[in-house]
Amino acid sequence: PMPIITSPTDAIIKITKTTICGTDLHIVKGDVPTVTDGRILGHEGVGIIDQAGGNVSNFSVGDHVLISCISSCGKCINCKKGMYSHCENGGGWVLGNLIDGTQAEYVRVPFADNSLYPIPAGADEEALVMLSDILPTGFECGVLNGQVKPGDTVAIIGGGPIGLAALLTAQFYSPSDIIMVDVDDNRLEVSRRFGATQFINNSDGKAVEQIMALTGNRGVDVAIEAIGIPVSFDICQAIVAAGGHIANIGVHGKPVQLNLDKLWSRNITITTRLVDTVTTPMLLNAVMSGKVQLRQLITHHFALKDVMQAYDTFGNAMKERALKVIISND
Repeated sequence: PMPIITSPTDAIIKITKTTICGTDLHIVKGDVPTVTDGRILGHEGVGIIDQAGGNVSNFSVGDHVLISCISSCGKCINCKKGMYSHCENGGGWVLGNLIDGTQAEYVRVPFADNSLYPIPAGADEEALVMLSDILPTGFECGVLNGQVKPGDTVAIIGGGPIGLAALLTAQFYSPSDIIMVDVDDNRLEVSRRFGATQFINNSDGKAVEQIMALTGNRGVDVAIEAIGIPVSFDICQAIVAAGGHIANIGVHGKPVQLNLDKLWSRNITITTRLVDTVTTPMLLNAVMSGKVQLRQLITHHFALKDVMQAYDTFGNAMKERALKVIISND
């Protein structure tokens, strides 16, 4: 159904391009219980404002906009702290979760003034779809939480789109080595093109041994968990060096074992985070300047009417050699 404005701060966006996120696959598997049956999924996309509520002042009908995966009132205590993901006034991660999302012809975006970004003239809108979620998520939850510093050794467990986004943005801070771990040789090859320095295929389950060998048995300064399954978190716990950071990005649908008996005395920092998208304006500048090339993440294109085929392709990423799929509302 056509969404309608329910608050004067809403905007209705005609979607032009959207995509599927790994989180959507977690939802389909039942890992996110807040999503109820019948929900339209999707929290990423670009489009054109079709209607604007009476209190929307930063945008007008016809504006070309980027939709943030996080909606923010901008006024509550958490939003004023920059923690938009926990907006207390009905924002946060609501699109494709608590309200209908972007994998549709039109979407209602709450708090439009704080949840949309103008798209500069001449921008590649397909590339900018990556700015809705994966680039700020990889950067904020992985790189910033992991406190990547010049000269650090970084391991990224999971070479999917989120892991690759962490790889791209970790290079802002000039780490000496970035080790990518996956079970898909294609994704490891992509990570090589994106700037990773070491590549480990963990099909044999020996990633920990190989990483420790590469680091002289010291471990890594930053271990970024970018899958959301117990085995990948276990790898991070086993490879982090004394004084190091474990930065969790992955969406976990099951508990993991926390090995505090081995970590408590090693000055380890463990962080979790739901992306706040506070870095989106800065990342948009980096993309527009050419410092970050996002189009290379796109591997497949589909029309909106073929969305189930898009899910099949993205859900079988290894077989289909899929990274990000672009879904167009033509």
